[in-house]
Amino acid sequence: MEYFINCNTSTLAPYTTPLDELRAAHLYRRLGFSASVDTINAAVGQTAGSLVDNLVNQALAAPVIPAPAWADWNNANYPADDDLANQMRRAQQDEFTTQYGNALLDNGLRDRLSFFWSNHFVTQLEVYNCNQFLYYYINCLQRNALGNFKTFTSEIGLTSAMLYYLDGVSNRGNNPNENYARELYELFTLGEGNNYTEQDIIETAKALSGYTERGEEGCTQVTFDPTEFNTGNKTIFGQTGNWDYDDVIDILFNQRANEIGWYICKKLYEFFVHPDSTGDDGNGIAPQIIDGLAQTFISNNFDIDPVIRQLFKSQHFFDETAIGVIIKSPADLYFNFIKETNFAYDDMDVINLVDSCSLIGQTFFQPPEVEGWQRDRTWINTNFIIGRWLTMEVYIDRFFQNDPEQFRTLAMDAVGPANMNTSNPEIVVRALVDKFTPKGLLTDADFEKAMDAFKIDDVPEDYYSPDYIPGGNSWWILSSSMEVPTQVHVLLRHLSREPEFQLK
Repeated sequence: MEYFINCNTSTLAPYTTPLDELRAAHLYRRLGFSASVDTINAAVGQTAGSLVDNLVNQALAAPVIPAPAWADWNNANYPADDDLANQMRRAQQDEFTTQYGNALLDNGLRDRLSFFWSNHFVTQLEVYNCNQFLYYYINCLQRNALGNFKTFTSEIGLTSAMLYYLDGVSNRGNNPNENYARELYELFTLGEGNNYTEQDIIETAKALSGYTERGEEGCTQVTFDPTEFNTGNKTIFGQTGNWDYDDVIDILFNQRANEIGWYICKKLYEFFVHPDSTGDDGNGIAPQIIDGLAQTFISNNFDIDPVIRQLFKSQHFFDETAIGVIIKSPADLYFNFIKETNFAYDDMDVINLVDSCSLIGQTFFQPPEVEGWQRDRTWINTNFIIGRWLTMEVYIDRFFQNDPEQFRTLAMDAVGPANMNTSNPEIVVRALVDKFTPKGLLTDADFEKAMDAFKIDDVPEDYYSPDYIPGGNSWWILSSSMEVPTQVHVLLRHLSREPEFQLK
């Protein structure tokens, strides 16, 4: 099996025990791109019900990225010189990528979900190659991330990014193109082969025809041309009529509600809870959990936020077996680190992090195929794992060069007020290990290696406290010893290569 076996037997019943640090950190790692020590500490003692409701409500209220000045530019707005035009387009893409990277860092669940949906309703920037289309595509993802899935499905199919990517602009009534109709069922709503036929696809393609008007200039929003629409009767899922785009969406959600509910909730489960949704071999109950989520989804007319609230408040989500079983994506790797350290960063750091994601398999706005990034084990093949190690070390070194003292601050925050003046290095290492790994290191020997990394040669052993080393004189103090930033720096470099660091 290519992933952890799912042994989780907890139910969707609410998790009512006040959150401890382990589960508060687990919630933030999955619900967003992790969180600082202060944010986790503030969550400890809260109930999952109240905290999740607050976080979902914040996500629903989060503003979308404002429209840039070029949001409605077509090719006529760019310089006639191709080199200058391409240079301007690249600068706009960098600008928008930076804004979206900041949104991922700032907006928690909303943009964790918008990023998730970008790997569900997949498009590729290199295919449509238009910054205007990119902006409106991301805008659609952000607006609908926690909204109504039927509305979402309808809107995303009419974005110019999608119409170009899956050939909707070539879908003419007298010569239907089936690409979007096929993916609408196979990847976006039902799942491959799940209660639709090839004839359904053919007939659906006819009903979706007509969105072919590209305008006089390239990079103009696609609109409907009634002369290119197939006006004949079509039979879709046994329903016959002169169906159009809106009819397709209505028929799909009316006739295949159960299939949609299961398929979408399965994807949410695998992304947020556990990559193994089968329940095979481990006696887990993932299929029953997905059933319960699907019932909630359907009974709420395909609104997404009730499903998210139910899932993140559940005993199943907070079960011990659900913690630390998902491999971090490149975005998780870098953005979680930024959030967890609370190190100072700027827009240049954000764009560099996004660029580094590309180096290890996750190019923003450019999933490798219509099926999207396959996640999990694909993130840590032989080439990518070395890239993860090396790039993380580059960023750790860069943050240290920018401000070594923020490494001390991180350690002091991690140990808490009671231990800010500790002379015991084990307290510090334990706190940082617990901060950067979901459930600590696997063995005592692994922890001792982390201790060895932290205890650099510049600090003699007897400088530590007697509760750590017999005869210690407590000359080393976390809050004041000059070696501390270097020690934390070396420890983070060590941890960044540990298997547990790759998990969330």
